[in-house]
Amino acid sequence: MTEYSFGLDTFGDVTVDAAGVPLPHHQVLRNVVAEARLADQVGIDVFSVGEHHRDDFAITAPDVVLAAIASVTEQIKLGTAVTVLSSDDPIRVYERFATLDALSNGRAEVTLGRGSFTESFPLYGFDLHDYEVLFEEKLDLFAKLRTESEIAWQGTTRAPLAPTHVYPKTAAGSLPTFVGVGGSPESVIRAARHGLPLMIAIIGGEPARFAPLADLYRRALDQLGLPLQPIGIHSPGFIAKTDEEARELLYPHFVANRNRIGAERGWGPTTRAQYDAEADHGALFVGSPETVATKIAAAIQAVGAQRFDLKYSNGSMPHEQLLESIRLYGTEVIPRVRELLAN
Repeated sequence: MTEYSFGLDTFGDVTVDAAGVPLPHHQVLRNVVAEARLADQVGIDVFSVGEHHRDDFAITAPDVVLAAIASVTEQIKLGTAVTVLSSDDPIRVYERFATLDALSNGRAEVTLGRGSFTESFPLYGFDLHDYEVLFEEKLDLFAKLRTESEIAWQGTTRAPLAPTHVYPKTAAGSLPTFVGVGGSPESVIRAARHGLPLMIAIIGGEPARFAPLADLYRRALDQLGLPLQPIGIHSPGFIAKTDEEARELLYPHFVANRNRIGAERGWGPTTRAQYDAEADHGALFVGSPETVATKIAAAIQAVGAQRFDLKYSNGSMPHEQLLESIRLYGTEVIPRVRELLAN
C-alpha cells in the first residue's frame, strides 16, 4: 500500500492583528513556532518554512526557526519550502541541517530550489546572470555531500574542494532532500539525474496539468536506472467550518498578497472570478474539511504523488485564523484524505 504524508508550509507571511495592523517580524516568528507546535499536536507529518528576504515575509533564517520549533515539538518532521541553494553555500547548508537533524532526533529534511524570488542574489553578492549555473553546480555539490563520505569537487562558482569530510554526520547517514520545481521540464530532469525526490509547486491552474511533469520524472529515473522517488505537491489553501466561511475569510488576504507580487512581476489584478475559479478547479485548496480533503485526494491521484503540503499562510491572514485552519487540517482533512485514497 502506498504511504502518504501531509505537511504544512509557511513563508512567515507578515500577519495582522484584530485591528488590521501588521505585526512586527519578531511576533510573526514567535507565532510561526506556535503554529508548528499545534501542527505537531494534531498529527501533521511535516512542517516546512520558506526563505525570503523582503518586508512582507519574516523568515530569512529557516534553520534557526526550525531549531526553535524542534525544541517545542516531538514527532513532526522539519523542512524548508524552499532553501534558495543558488545564493547559499552547499556545505554550510548541509552542516546547518545535519545539526538540526541531530538536535531534533532525526527529524530534519531540506527542499532545495532556485527560488521564485531573487532578492537574495544581490543581497549576498551573486549575479543573476549566473542563475542557472549557480543552482546546477551547487546542487551537484550538495548531492555529493549527501553521501557523507570523503568528497572532492570542482566547478566554476567556487574554489575547488580538496578531498574532505563535512561534519556533523547524520545518524541515518544522509539528509532527506527534495528538489523544488515549478513547471520546468529541465528542472524535473535535473532532480531525476541526482536521484532526489521531487516537490512540485502548483500555485495556479488545475493540478492534473502537472501530471506530465511527474510522468517525465518517473521515466527519467527509469532510464537512468535509478529507483523511484517520492513526489510531493505544494499548493496554497485555507480551511474553515464551511466553504463560504473559508472563501470569504481568505479572499481579501489572498488577493492583496497576489496583487502585490503581481505588481512586481507584471501580472494584472486578481479578480473575484479568478479567485473562485482557482478555488473551484485550480490550485487553491480552500473550503470546508470535506471539500479540501476531496480536492487533495484528487490532486494526489491525478499527479501520482505521495505527499501533499498545504501552504497555509496566505498574506496577512491573522494568526488565530491560521491556527484554526491548522487544527482542521490535522484533525479532519488528513484523516479524510487517507480514507479517500484507501478506497
